[in-house]
Amino acid sequence: MRLHYGDSEKKRRSPWGVLALALLSGIAMIRNGADVSLGPPQPAAAASIAGRGQGETFLPFNLEPLAYAPAERVRIPAIGVDAPVMNVGLDKDGWIAPPPAHESNMAGWYQNGIAPGQRGTAVVVGHVDNLSGPAVFYGLGSIQKGQHVEVSRFDGKTVVFEVYGVEVFSKQDFPGSQVYGDTGQAELRVITCGGGYTKANGYSGNVVVFGRMVRIR
Repeated sequence: MRLHYGDSEKKRRSPWGVLALALLSGIAMIRNGADVSLGPPQPAAAASIAGRGQGETFLPFNLEPLAYAPAERVRIPAIGVDAPVMNVGLDKDGWIAPPPAHESNMAGWYQNGIAPGQRGTAVVVGHVDNLSGPAVFYGLGSIQKGQHVEVSRFDGKTVVFEVYGVEVFSKQDFPGSQVYGDTGQAELRVITCGGGYTKANGYSGNVVVFGRMVRIR
């Protein structure tokens, strides 16, 4: 799984900013060692971000975005995720390096981008499966609106994000501006591979969870 910047972003090596054109082009692992013949769950139509109000404000009254602090752990109670988060950066080709493929229960956060809880769009990625079977974000496509993603930070704070949409996007036509754009709020995207699968080409798309900060603990 790799996350690629557009040409201008690659040259600047900057955080996400107002518009980060990027493409997650995951390479699916061979699925064996577990009964995953039906593949990972895919987002339901009811979980789509369609209908989100333009200019809608999500932050509760007096809930201010946080300062920068690295992510430590991600929890998604609805699908049983409780995983450490490792910092990931860019490889020599300008791609965001994923967690090691053999680490089934490991997520990655791009450490040079937005921190969870900061104003802007933080991004957490992880494998859907690997050579051993399902991996950390195998169940990501089954998340529903209103459920929560919790990200613990190294400053001792935990940021709770409420899911307002789950989509699967084709890798051939990935809407970078929609996924990574700055909404003016503290938001989170959780991304893994999804869509159709073939042994020749892997997964055809990416599952993207859209979340907004609603609580700080």
